Amino acid sequence: MRNNHENVPLVFTEEVSDALASGLPVVALESNVITHGLQYPENAETARKVEAAVRAGGSVPATIGVENGRILVGMTDADIERFASTPGIPKVSSRDMGIVLARGGMGATTVASSLVAADLAGIPFFASAGIGGVHRGAERSMDISSDLVQFTRSKVAVVCAGAKNILDLGLTLEFLETHCVPLVSYRSDDFPAFYCLSSGFRSPHRMDDETEIARAIETHWALGNDNGFLVTSPIGAEDAIDSREVEQAIEDAIVAAEKDGVRGNAITKYLMRAVDKVTEGRSAKANMAVLISTAEAAGRIAAAHAALLRTN
Repeated sequence: MRNNHENVPLVFTEEVSDALASGLPVVALESNVITHGLQYPENAETARKVEAAVRAGGSVPATIGVENGRILVGMTDADIERFASTPGIPKVSSRDMGIVLARGGMGATTVASSLVAADLAGIPFFASAGIGGVHRGAERSMDISSDLVQFTRSKVAVVCAGAKNILDLGLTLEFLETHCVPLVSYRSDDFPAFYCLSSGFRSPHRMDDETEIARAIETHWALGNDNGFLVTSPIGAEDAIDSREVEQAIEDAIVAAEKDGVRGNAITKYLMRAVDKVTEGRSAKANMAVLISTAEAAGRIAAAHAALLRTN
């Protein structure tokens, strides 16, 4: 099914189109998970596992991608295979989305660009393992993820496991507060840090019931707000990595980076490599666990939201 929304061609899979038309819950997913990080065929298998987790939560997955001047809203198995096996697909954030669509070709969506697509498609929920945030040293570099800015622009609820410890999580929370983006932690008192249970910062709100979260999201929008709503769901304790271990690795890596003259965007990769090294591969297992757990949580919350709308 093809639907032009203000000259932007959205191409829906039949399953996603039918679900939206019937008022069934749908959860959008980013395609960056497929194209960046894992090699083929592990990347395709991971994408299917994440989609299966959304289904286990009671919702329909809609993996977002860009191809031939169109936004794919939902991917078939053939689409996932094509994105997984095609080398060199660029990562596309919301800033570059119009340019990539105009040029044609393929693009893998990030959190920010997936939110643009989900909002256009009328999908109120999006799941991601972790969001971007304010980078350490941002008071000098002004390095702030476009994810945070997009939360202020797209009317989509985001379910994630917080953000990685390599970021300045205190300033990330300050940004969300300043820009009036609601934050609720699902069955946790703290703001999680991706594969760490806690960032060390308390969340402004805790809710343990999916229907209550769904009601809070719907009420936020009913008040006239047209921005996002952030729900954090921490990794399972059995899969989590000790935050103290990660923080020590980051502090050591920051000192080493300064000594080695590593600056700007290169610092992020430098810090991530340091964490991967100190955790001896455990971070890869935790990455997979958090991808699955956030997708399933999003599926449950989206299903509760759809049920709430049916009763109103």
